[in-house]
Parts: sequence; C-alpha cells; structure tokens
Amino acid sequence: MTRLQQQIRFILEADKLKQIVRGTLLTDASRNENAAEHSWQLALMAIVLMEHADSHAVDLLHVIKLVLIHDLVEIDAGDTLYFDHANRQKQKEREARAADRIFKLLPQDQAKDLRILWDEFTARKTGEAQFANALDRLQPILHGYITHGRTWQKHGVDGHHVREAIQEIQNSAPALYQFASSLIEDAVEKGFLST
Repeated sequence: MTRLQQQIRFILEADKLKQIVRGTLLTDASRNENAAEHSWQLALMAIVLMEHADSHAVDLLHVIKLVLIHDLVEIDAGDTLYFDHANRQKQKEREARAADRIFKLLPQDQAKDLRILWDEFTARKTGEAQFANALDRLQPILHGYITHGRTWQKHGVDGHHVREAIQEIQNSAPALYQFASSLIEDAVEKGFLST
C-alpha cells in the first residue's frame, strides 16, 4: 500500500466519526450531535476563545490538532457520558485499544505524530492539552444550558456533578470557568438543573 493509499484509508476511517452519536443535544434540541460535529465545534471554539487561555504561550494550531484528533477513538470505543463513572474506566481501556488500531492505519511517521497528540490530550499536562480539555468540558455545558437541561435531566445529573465537570476549566481558562459557573448557577435557579 502506498503512503497516499494509507492516508486515504485513514481519512475514510475517520469519516465514521460522523456516525458516533453523543449524549449532547444540538442547541436547537432537534437531535443529539455526532462526534465529528463536536470536534468541529471545539476547533471553532479554540479559534474564537483562544484569548481566554490562561497561558499566552499556548499554540492555537496545536490546540486545534488536539481537539480534532481527541475523539477519533470513539469510532471503535463509542461515546461515554462524562457523568457515567461506572463506564469511564472501561472506556479508557477501549479508547487506548482504538488509538492503537486507528492511528496505525496511517504511514508510520503520521501514526506516531497523531498518537502523540491523542496521548497528550489524554494526559492533560501541557498548556495546549489543558485548554483543549477545558473546551471539551465547556461545550456540553453550553448545550445543556441552551436546551434547558434536557440531557442533564434525562441522565439524572445534578448541579454538583456539573460543577465537578468544569473544575478542569479553572486552571487553564479562568474566565471561561467563571462563565461556565454562572451558567450552572443560572440553570439551577431556572430549574434546568437540580442542586
């Protein structure tokens, strides 16, 4: 198989991300988003919200790469709601196996580069990974608030769980954390979210 054939094979495999239905509703509540839509929105959020990253040394292109790569493993592993603690540990194992398979579809050098990006996102140690993860936490909060908490209510998620989910935002984007906190408090006041 030529290098180009390997790259095309990977791109076609990545297209399957459009078939992975997530627990988050679209903002018009007409249906659940798919994982490709989620990744696209995170990339757009990175571009628009970059000025709110706590570290000015954060590289925008690197953040975009992280958010576009981070959920490719859901092609094999599926999506697990953040609040589904029982399945989260099993999900980590499934995702690691998926990363091994999916990235190896690429030529060796690109497979290594994308796997490094995925591992970086998962480890959350760099400024870019922390900001990418902050966006990944903020996006479902926005959707939850705009849809009047329908997903939260469906899964029995309360304000404590949502506040816990946004803690990661605080270190890498304090302004976004304050914004998310205000949405949560307003959602509780309006009855979208129980305390």
